[in-house]
Amino acid sequence: MNKILIVEDEKSINRLIKINLSDAGYSCLCAFDGKEAIELIDHNHFDLILLDIMLPEINGYELMEYIRPLEIPVIFLTAKSDVKDRVKGLKLGAEDYIAKPFEIIELVARVETVLRRFHKTETLLNVYDITIDTLSRIVKKEGQVINLTVKEYDLLLLFIQNKNIALFHDRIYEAVWGEYYMGDSRTVDLHVQRMRKKLGLEDKIVPVYKVGYRLEVE
Repeated sequence: MNKILIVEDEKSINRLIKINLSDAGYSCLCAFDGKEAIELIDHNHFDLILLDIMLPEINGYELMEYIRPLEIPVIFLTAKSDVKDRVKGLKLGAEDYIAKPFEIIELVARVETVLRRFHKTETLLNVYDITIDTLSRIVKKEGQVINLTVKEYDLLLLFIQNKNIALFHDRIYEAVWGEYYMGDSRTVDLHVQRMRKKLGLEDKIVPVYKVGYRLEVE
């Protein structure tokens, strides 16, 4: 399981990120200032760090100087959206930069992308009696291979990466089809229905009224 450090001084945001990344299958620790972050980094192995810039004690830019020799990938997470701030963060060695406010689904996707770039993603994902090999893109249910279309596979992966999160139709469409959502939910609904039926997930991937769908995992 990939281990992520969340360095964010706003406790509500920090905890929200932790809840959603934990639901997506990541192990998370939280720090609320730069000194606390250094203490955790010195005593733990992390696969990724989400790092705010405006931190008490030691700011994110200064902390980045400490992290860089450790070769831990960093995503800056901050309210600073000015181009100069983004450029400075990237020049210091950050892998990505997300400006607040952000959508949780976007954050999870960017985390996955950076971990994949560093070959730190889990290659086997499990939910209920279903196993996904993300290298071969093979899906098995109770050990039997289930043939999914490309879109059905991408939908399944999206739901597993966002367990217990209500995903809006537009976010699902844009994440899987890579196109701007024009307001017609039939394409998403049809593919979700077929994928659920093939995998026996009709009562697990549930419709959310006027929103979209949610994969429910206890």
